Amino acid sequence: MQNRCEQCLIKQFNNLKALTKEELTKISDSKDVHLFKKGEVIFSEGKFANGVYCIKDGVCKLSQLNENGKEQIVKFSKKGDLIGYHSAITKEPSTITTTALNDVAACFIPQELIQKPLDENPKFSNAMFKTVCSDLKEANNTITNISTNNVHQRMADLILFLKETYGVANDNTINIQLSRREIASAVGTATESAIRILSSFKKDNLIDLEGKSIKILDESALSAKARGI
Repeated sequence: MQNRCEQCLIKQFNNLKALTKEELTKISDSKDVHLFKKGEVIFSEGKFANGVYCIKDGVCKLSQLNENGKEQIVKFSKKGDLIGYHSAITKEPSTITTTALNDVAACFIPQELIQKPLDENPKFSNAMFKTVCSDLKEANNTITNISTNNVHQRMADLILFLKETYGVANDNTINIQLSRREIASAVGTATESAIRILSSFKKDNLIDLEGKSIKILDESALSAKARGI
C-alpha cells in the first residue's frame, strides 16, 4: 500500500498538489497508510485530530448529531479528499464524525507536516483557504436546501448527486450503497419517510431499487423533480 507522495496520482485531486517536492518528500517519509473497515469511525465529533487523512480509496460519511441526538449526514467523501484538516489546523475539537461507508484506505499526515507548509508556502495556504471557503459555501447550500426544498426534491437531488460524484457500475447502478437510514439522514427526514419516497420514485419509474443499490431510469424526470417541477 505504501507509495511515494511525489508520484501519487491522488494528490492531483486535492491541495497537496500545491506543495513543493521537498514538502511532499517530508510527508511521504512520515505518513502511514491506514485501513478502516466499513462502519469504523475515523474521526469523532468533539475529539481533537492530530493530523489529516488523504482518502486513497473508499467512501466516508461526515456527520453531526443534531439537538435531538440524531445523526445528520452533512457530506460524503470521495477519493482524494483531505479529511480532518479543520481540527488539525485550528487545534480545536472536530465538529464532525467521519465514518467509513465501505473499506477505506487513507494516508495519515501528521499535523505539523500540514502546519509548516501553511505557514511558509503561500500557494498551499491559498489553496487551503479556498477549500475552507468552498466547504462553507457547501454548508450554506445544504442549509438552504433543507429549509426551502421539500423532502421529495431533496431526495431527487441526493440521488443525482450520488450518481454525479461516484458514477455507475456496469449494470448502471450508482457506485455507492447507503442504508435507508443513511439516505434519510442525508436528506433530513425520518427513515420511514425516506422509504416511502424511494418507493414512490420507483413506482413512477424514476429509479429502480435492488437492496441498497439504486439505478436511475429517467434522469431528466428526476432532475425536474429535484427542481420542484
